[in-house]
Amino acid sequence: MPRASPSTNFRSMANTRSAAKRARQMPGRALRNRRVLSRLSSLQKRAATKSNAEDIRSLISALDKAAKRGIIHKNAANRRKARLNKLLAAKPETPAA
Repeated sequence: MPRASPSTNFRSMANTRSAAKRARQMPGRALRNRRVLSRLSSLQKRAATKSNAEDIRSLISALDKAAKRGIIHKNAANRRKARLNKLLAAKPETPAA
């Protein structure tokens, strides 16, 4: 069953003013959440391929911000961060010359 995109105008009328406001707010918030999730995905791919310490740290920071705002679940962010920290600890430190 395909999902409707967040920008789709819903045909049903809201019964209350608060429900109408919520319906107006939903598309913008869904777009913002999708943008954050897309950025997380691209950062995660970059960290997996290059495995650069700076990329991993920026991904950890982005995960913290997304969890703080409720875009991803707090435990999911902690799980991903634990795996990234394990990957970061396994990497040998290269001296900055």
